[in-house]
Amino acid sequence: MIPRALAIAASDSSGAAGVQADLKTFTARRVYGMAALTALTAQDSTHIAAFHRVPPDFVAQQIGVVLDDIGADAIKCGLLLSAETIAAVAQALPVEAPNLVVDPVLVDGKGHLIVTPEAIDAYKRLLFPRARLITPNFDEARLLTGLLDATADDMPRMARALASYGARAVLIKGAHANSTLICDVLWEADQLYVFETPRLAAHNPRGAGCTFAACLTAELAHGHDLLTAVPTAQAYVRTALKAALDWRVGKGERAVLDHSALS
Repeated sequence: MIPRALAIAASDSSGAAGVQADLKTFTARRVYGMAALTALTAQDSTHIAAFHRVPPDFVAQQIGVVLDDIGADAIKCGLLLSAETIAAVAQALPVEAPNLVVDPVLVDGKGHLIVTPEAIDAYKRLLFPRARLITPNFDEARLLTGLLDATADDMPRMARALASYGARAVLIKGAHANSTLICDVLWEADQLYVFETPRLAAHNPRGAGCTFAACLTAELAHGHDLLTAVPTAQAYVRTALKAALDWRVGKGERAVLDHSALS
């Protein structure tokens, strides 16, 4: 039977990020993908023109009916936005959700905060303790830990601090740090692992973080451990970015990914 993965995330009408990136990644990684939408956006390659939140009870209903019928080997939480939605998701998930990956989307592509302090607290209380893995990027890790002046050298300390909220593992995505290498830091079972990969000349790619977390989710659905899944996800994102370096999608300047590229 093909592995199954559920993405709980917002829709990106331009197809670059959000649930569209998740489902493209699941398909590329040979996983049957399902989705529960948390928000709808009218956006293009340059900006979000309009935003519509899905009522929390309907988010929960989407999750419930899919899991009751099809089930899931792994679940990824993307953009949840509000404390109310986070609470609804937490209640709808099984008590022991299999391979729950929480990608706490707190900032937009320009680094601007898009959630309330109440939502940040809800992540810590309701979802992190149940997560197999949480995957904040560097900016989000600073917000979650309160270490607002942290540098790339502080990533191991931030990962340990985030693990104190109960997640079995923490991966801080280092794509926002300024260097020639992308450094991702994994904290699991009181051990620290550092994964480095060369940075491509892709300007602030749209959907790279979603894709990375979705690939990790797919690898967990296949039964792989994180020490295997992280380099696999790094290689997949790098291949997808490299394949699309000469693409010009819309009027925006940010790069996109070719999710169908084979790593």
